[in-house]
Amino acid sequence: MSVSIPETPPDAAAGFPRLLREWRQKRRLSQLGLALSSGVSQRHVSFLESGRANPSRNMILQLSETLEVPLRDRNLWLTAAGFAPIFQVRALDDPQMALVMSAVRMMLKAHEPFPAIALDRAWNVRLSNKPFDRLGAMLGEDIWTRVGGDQRNLMRLFFHPQGIRPFVTNWSAVGPLMWRRAQREAEALGGLEMKAVLDDLAPLQNLDVLWSPADTALLPVMPFNMQIRDLKISMFAVVATFGAAQDVTADELRLETLFPADAETEALFRGAAAGSKP
Repeated sequence: MSVSIPETPPDAAAGFPRLLREWRQKRRLSQLGLALSSGVSQRHVSFLESGRANPSRNMILQLSETLEVPLRDRNLWLTAAGFAPIFQVRALDDPQMALVMSAVRMMLKAHEPFPAIALDRAWNVRLSNKPFDRLGAMLGEDIWTRVGGDQRNLMRLFFHPQGIRPFVTNWSAVGPLMWRRAQREAEALGGLEMKAVLDDLAPLQNLDVLWSPADTALLPVMPFNMQIRDLKISMFAVVATFGAAQDVTADELRLETLFPADAETEALFRGAAAGSKP
C-alpha cells in the first residue's frame, strides 16, 4: 500500500518552524537543551524556528527523533518543509502488516483467560480477545451502541454515562487518573483524534469528581473495581507498545492487558474460560 498522507491539521499550515517550536515546547526543552540532545548547534535550532534556515530531510528526522515525535507527525514535519512523507500508514489487514498482527494476536491469545485489547492512539479498540468481549457482553449486548461513536472506543466506554462508569465502584479514584492519562497521551502524541473524543465527552463529566482524585498514593497500581449485578471484579492494566516501529499504524498501537487484582476475580475469569457461567 502506498504512503497515505493524513489530513493536515491547522498548525501544519504554518510550516516547519512552528511545528518544531511547538514540539520542543511540548517536551519542555529550551533551544539549548534541544541542541545539546540532538547534536545540532543552538544557533541552527534558532534559525530553523525563525525560518531563517531551511531544514534538510535528514535534519528533520534527526530533530524529530530527539523530540520523540510520533511517526504520523514526522510525516507532517516533512510535508510542511516541502518533502514527501516517508512513513507509511498501512491498514491492519495489509500483507506487510501480517507479522505485526500475528504478534498482536499471539499476545492477546496468550493473555487469556484475562481480557486484553489492542488500541490506536485515540483508544479505539482495534483487536480484542474473547475474555474482553465476554466482559463487554456482561454490560449488555448493545454497550458499544449506547456509548456512541462509530468505533469501539475505550474512553467512550468509560466516560459516557451509558457505559461502564455506573458499574465502577471506585470511580473517584479511577476516573481522574484515566482522564488525565488520556490528556497526557493526546498532548505527547499530538493526538487530534483523542482530543476530539475528550472534547465530546467533557460536557458529560462531573468536574468536581474528575479533578478531585481520591488519595491512592499508597497503592503500587490502581485497580478499577466493578460490580455487575452480584459479581465483583477488580483488575489493573499493563500497557505495552512496539519498539522501533517504522509504520504509523504499528507506532500507534498500544496493547492493554488486564490482570486480576484479587483471587476472586482470577477465579471468575478462569471459571468463565472453563465454561462455567458467571
